Amino acid sequence: MIPSILVFYHYIPKNVLDSVHVLMKDANFLYFVIATLVVGSILGMHRVILVQGMIRMFVPLVVGTVTAVGVGLMVGELVGYSMYHTFFYIIVPIIGGGIGEGILPLSLAYSSILGTTPDIYVAQLVPAAVIGNIFAIVCAGFLAKLGSVKPTLSGDGMLIRTAEDNAIFNNLGSEGNGNTDFPLMGAGLLVICCFFIVGGLLEKILHIPGPVLMIVLAVICKYIDIIPHRMIDGSKSCYKLISTSLIWPTMIGLGMLYVPLESVVAVFSLGYVAVCGSVVLSMAIVSFFMAKYLNMYPVEASIVTTCHSGLGGTGDVAILSASNRMGLMPFAQISTRIGGAFTVILATMLLAAFS
Repeated sequence: MIPSILVFYHYIPKNVLDSVHVLMKDANFLYFVIATLVVGSILGMHRVILVQGMIRMFVPLVVGTVTAVGVGLMVGELVGYSMYHTFFYIIVPIIGGGIGEGILPLSLAYSSILGTTPDIYVAQLVPAAVIGNIFAIVCAGFLAKLGSVKPTLSGDGMLIRTAEDNAIFNNLGSEGNGNTDFPLMGAGLLVICCFFIVGGLLEKILHIPGPVLMIVLAVICKYIDIIPHRMIDGSKSCYKLISTSLIWPTMIGLGMLYVPLESVVAVFSLGYVAVCGSVVLSMAIVSFFMAKYLNMYPVEASIVTTCHSGLGGTGDVAILSASNRMGLMPFAQISTRIGGAFTVILATMLLAAFS
């Protein structure tokens, strides 16, 4: 928001804005960041976590998400929003997987379908994601406190009630934290660019936005395990570089060019905040009460499902830190990345169908 405020009050010189415009739009740096974040994050997940974790989290994640959508639509109707606007511009950005993996591909998909520029949609989608992330962090802190008051509801960082299952995921979650392999980064960059190019080519045939097809291809290739592990390591190295070193410059550029202050302020209201809160809280409550039927601890199941409404990897860290349960990160990644990817795909298809 700070870069947007500075631009709004003309504190940033025009030549600086022009330079940022060349980098972000003319040089397609934003597209590069999107491709790296999306493909790198999916390929970087361990296949066992991707397969077994999706099975473990499928029921609470899907039921919680469907409930959140239903409750959000009802609250939106009560406060005066249309179902179309509530779903595509408030609910979807909250559960879309964050800025890089969710809102940016969504903005590209929306602009491709509706025929306008992505910056218009970024300005409308970002506020919902930010407010939803705040609710998720507060909710995680409350759940952690509940777990300390009623220990029978909490596994103290263990999601599943079987110790052997948790040992598998904890061991896998600690993998992939080695040093960045710079020679392999070139190979990883090639893989990421290939996914982006193939997605763009298939867009001409299937008439589905390229970024969405890129996500589908990455998930399929990771699931069937056809990409050499060294190439995957290179993609993970590229992802770590972008997510740790370049995400803040990218966010500054987004604030300067893609988030007009007047558009952001225009969407804020008590009703808007109420819709955002209802989406996050309903998701957390449903997964909490479902956990005992799935051999999971209610507190941990609710926290992991709540990560679906966080701001990507950054949101996962904030949510799990607030609840002091960083060991749940592998499950949180499934909730955020895979859940967000399917949200982006489904929302894009629905928007294309209703437009």
